[in-house]
Amino acid sequence: MSELQGVILAAGRGTRMHPISPRFPKPILPIGNRPLVTLQAEAMRDVGITELTVVIGHLGHEIVRELGDGSDLGLRIRYAEQQETLGIAHAVGMLEEQIRGPFLLFLGDIYFEFMQPGSLSEMIEEFRAEEYNAVLAVKEEEAPEAVRKNFAVIEDDEGRVCRVIEKPRYAESRIKGCGIYLFDLHIFDAIRRTPRTAQRDEYEITDSIQILIDYGRDVRARRILSEDRNLSVPADLLESNLLAVRRSGAESILGVDVKLHPGARVLRSVIGDGAVVKGPISITDSLVFAGAEVPDSKDIHRSIVTPQTHIRC
Repeated sequence: MSELQGVILAAGRGTRMHPISPRFPKPILPIGNRPLVTLQAEAMRDVGITELTVVIGHLGHEIVRELGDGSDLGLRIRYAEQQETLGIAHAVGMLEEQIRGPFLLFLGDIYFEFMQPGSLSEMIEEFRAEEYNAVLAVKEEEAPEAVRKNFAVIEDDEGRVCRVIEKPRYAESRIKGCGIYLFDLHIFDAIRRTPRTAQRDEYEITDSIQILIDYGRDVRARRILSEDRNLSVPADLLESNLLAVRRSGAESILGVDVKLHPGARVLRSVIGDGAVVKGPISITDSLVFAGAEVPDSKDIHRSIVTPQTHIRC
């Protein structure tokens, strides 16, 4: 196989993330004081990827400002603009002329935590060694509603994926697709055969994957994630940051140049660079954006504070 390329899809509008979304595209939202898209780009670099394409749309200039040309991260980054948000398959299909071989795809609005440091590398090594046509990162869920919000993956007795079902009404499987994919070039043939859905009027990547399967391609699922959080609403952003705090092993995560009132207490929270806490208040299970000011009026609990607004979760 040729060198693995990377793709991050970062074009969504994030309307349910209001009132954060008018100022911040979801891929640059902070997780443990690091933009999500930067964490994803670093994860790709750490498995040996050097060339990354980022698909941008809503507030795409903010993503370009954050990542630049990738040189600070040890990457070569280029950008493609998705002018119409017509689904994941549409966004990937736009890149056919730029992709020369197998590629690793991340959805740019999902926070991932891997089961162990080498999990993603192992998935890539198996993909290459066995010459699979696609590998889907999945997670087994106890709660059927978690599967219904994403897509269900059904395997046959030999471990091949035989069906993928987008947002199933009835979860026939507890295996959930999580937004990380490895594809070879056959995916582009499948995307060209993918119809626009009646349900969401988009081109679904799950339909493209099912076409791969129906044409006899070898698609596998690998359980490599301990957590995956789709940043759909503000509460998802808060929970992702609380996960990052727990993963860090620290009581809280404080950025640089944070100004805390001497009587302030910060527990299980993330405080961004240059944030100011003016009074002797308690901040628990919360996220304070970089540059935000927290007034001294009352305690903060399970909240997000941005420079523009205060959101209770």
